[in-house]
Order: sequence, then structure tokens, then C-alpha cells
Amino acid sequence: MVGKLSRRLQHIRLTAVNLIPFIFCLVLVGGGISVSAQTTTVAPAPVEIKMTARQFEFEPRVITVQKGRPVKLLITSTDVEHGFAVAELGISKKLKENAVTVVEFTPERVGRFPFECSVMCGSGHDEMTGELVVTDEQTSSSNVQVKFDDNAAGVVIVEAGGERLRIDTRSKTVTRLDQPATPAATPAPVEAEVAHQHRPEREPYDYRLVNIPTPKRVLKGSVNLYFTHRFAQPVRPLGQSDQDLLGLDSFAVSSFGGFYGITDRLYVSAYRSPICQPGLCKTIELGLGYHLLDERGRSPIALSSFVSMEGDDNFKRDHTYNLQLMVARSASKYVHLFFSPALHLNVNTRRRFDPKPTDFFPREPLASQFNQDQHGASFGFGANARIRPTISLMFEYTPRVGFKLGQVQAVRASGTNKIIGFRNESEAALGFGVEKDVGRHTFSLTFTNTQTTTTSRYNSSNLVLPPSRFIIGFNLYRRFLR
Repeated sequence: MVGKLSRRLQHIRLTAVNLIPFIFCLVLVGGGISVSAQTTTVAPAPVEIKMTARQFEFEPRVITVQKGRPVKLLITSTDVEHGFAVAELGISKKLKENAVTVVEFTPERVGRFPFECSVMCGSGHDEMTGELVVTDEQTSSSNVQVKFDDNAAGVVIVEAGGERLRIDTRSKTVTRLDQPATPAATPAPVEAEVAHQHRPEREPYDYRLVNIPTPKRVLKGSVNLYFTHRFAQPVRPLGQSDQDLLGLDSFAVSSFGGFYGITDRLYVSAYRSPICQPGLCKTIELGLGYHLLDERGRSPIALSSFVSMEGDDNFKRDHTYNLQLMVARSASKYVHLFFSPALHLNVNTRRRFDPKPTDFFPREPLASQFNQDQHGASFGFGANARIRPTISLMFEYTPRVGFKLGQVQAVRASGTNKIIGFRNESEAALGFGVEKDVGRHTFSLTFTNTQTTTTSRYNSSNLVLPPSRFIIGFNLYRRFLR
């Protein structure tokens, strides 16, 4: 009987067969009766959809379901702990690492609902998103019209879903009488639709370029260590530096620090520079940073703020206060631009960088008349260009106003040793380099004209080197715990 039906009639086959006993009862009563029967509603089984969560994507990223039909998501986290949240539908679930988490719900309204990872999982967390598409519940007409054939005993005509069937209760056969007036609605397949999108890349820049800081987010609970190394002998001129292995034989300054993520936005930092010269020696910097914006959605920039306090002699005296912003903007998928303005207060406290009469023999009274600014401000500009998936080129330039770290030189009368005044020789910090990412490590080979790396000092050349002369340096970053 069933073999005579086309595939388009299969969805009403069960309805027609179930009506046969009822039709037999009507035949015993006799007469041409028209009956309207309602099919029994059976609760639909939930549709199961398998998903994968990993840094930093869901797969599939787009899933389509029907309104009113239960959904059962089987989400496997393949690396770290993630989350699955559909804010508009009130769905939020933690996804344990290396485990399958079941998320069950029944969508009650049609629409497109974004979902996202609700647990901070790394630098690409904000790009770990997707979309849940809920369509109208598609069902065929449930009204069934039954008529008896007056010319043939035991034969009924059934109309349902736009189809007309001739059911012969004697031979127990079902025959389609004509083509459907209108095509029966075919239920939309409930299956996962994979959006073929590129996997989002991690942030293509580190927490610093050469010296300029970036607004890269510090992960909650992460311990991050930073190490900087700067030599003293310039690479150029080559005729002199080649005998010193391009400056690698010279005195070097090794600075070390770290920062810790209190929340996904708030972090603390500590850093120490051992450099020691007149007015500056063994500086410790303590700071507090806050991540304000990511470059996504309506925000055209990434933005962080930072405040810090520096103290010389291992934080015992001559304290300087810094207020700084870090701004980043993508020029393309591979090029990012940076701007880092900063205000430096009490940078020349106690006139510690000014000459003193007692610095000369005999005493020089003119030294007390040379006063440099007590405060200063700097404006860091930089760029990072990704040339390979794990390799970037970097450049930065930091002009300064107000106090400028450098060297104060005495001005002498021509042909004599008589001091007639003083001047400060200073150069804005300039640097470039190449960066390599290896897992949670980042290594940078840098070339710059300064050894100083604390916030109030990196923006001037303590070596007073012009832009044509650079020293070799290294930056090394390593993240722990997260």
C-alpha cells in the first residue's frame, strides 16, 4: 500500500492509515457524512547539534533551529574553559575544558541572536562569537477532510495538506487521485549550518613595541614577566663598533618586571631598571592599568590607561608620577598604529638633573641660574606590521616637551675655559625592531638610541644618540598561569 505513494505523501501516510478504523465505523452507520478530524499532536524530539569551542572560535559559528522545537547542544571545549551565552534568550553556561557540556533550550521567538564566549579565555576572547538563527515552525495543514464515494461502497476520499487520496477499505489500498493543488510545505531541515569564516587571529602585537606600551589586554589571573636588555656601544659607525661585536661587548642595562591581571580589565605592574647616572639610579616603578576599550563593534580603537609612580634608590626617594594612555587602531589586517601620550610629574624633582655650583672647581655660580623644567610630557607614535603569522616589524618615535632627559653641558668662551652658560643636549627616543612569537613567549630584537625603559625616561635618549646611531637591545616576554 505504501509503495504506491510518492515521497510528497509520506508526511500524511500515518494520518491516513490511522483513520481507517474510524472510517470503518462510519461505513457501518452509512450515509454521506463529512468529518473534520484533527491529528494528534506529538511532542517533537529535541534536535541535537554538536559544536566545538576552542581558542578563539565556535564551530559551527552559525546554527539554525526552528521556533518551538527543543534544541540540545553538545558543546566540546578542546583546550581551556570557555562559556556559551545567548544574552537575548537568557542562556549562559560554562564549558569545562576537555569535556562535553549539554545546553538545552526551546526557542520561543523568531530572529537572529548572537552568542559569545562568556568566560575570558585569552587575547582573542572578544572575537569568539557566533549566531543562533531561529526560523518559523513549518508544519503542514493538520485539517483532514473525509468524504464517502456514493458510487462505490467502502470507498472514501480523503483531502489533507492539499492532497486527495482514494482509500478502498475492502482492498485496503490508497491511491492518489490528482496532483496537489499547492505544494505541501516541506519542513526545513534542522541542522547546523557552518559559516565558512576565517579563524580570528590573536592580537598581532605585544605589550610593547620597542619601548612604547600598547593597549593589549592583560588576562585575569595571568602572571606576565617582562625583561629588557640594552647595550651601551652604538652599532654605528661600523669602523669602531665591529671590534666590539657591534656593541655586544659593551656595558648593558638589564631591566626586569612583571604585571598581574586582577580582572579582565584591571592589572598591576612592577618594574626595576638598574641604570645609574647623575640624577637617576636604580629606579623601581609601580603601576596600575585599566583596559577601557577593544577595537570591535562600535569602538574604532583599542584604549587602555595607566598610572604609575617611580622612585630612585629602590623607591626610597625622588618620586615621579606618570599618567598615560595607550591607543591602538588597525590600518589593515596586518598593520596596527599606536599613540601613547603621557604626562610626567616631578620628573626633575629637587632639580636633580640640573648642574650645581659644587660640581665644579672652583665653584661655578652660573650653575645655579640654569633651571630645567620640573615636569614633562611625551607623545609616543608607533606601528607594528605583521609580515608572517608569528613575525612582525616595529617602529616608534617619541618626541617630548618640558623636561628632556639628556646631558647638561657647560658652554665656554671661545679660546678659554671660562664658563659662560649651560645647555641641555637631548634627543627624542627612536627605535625599530623585529618581533617573533613562540607560544606564550615573545622575543624582540631592537635597535634604539636609549637605554632607559621606565615610563618617565624611555622617551629621551640618555646616551644622547642622534637618529643615525643605535644600540642593540632585546625584549623578552613570557606569560604564566593563563
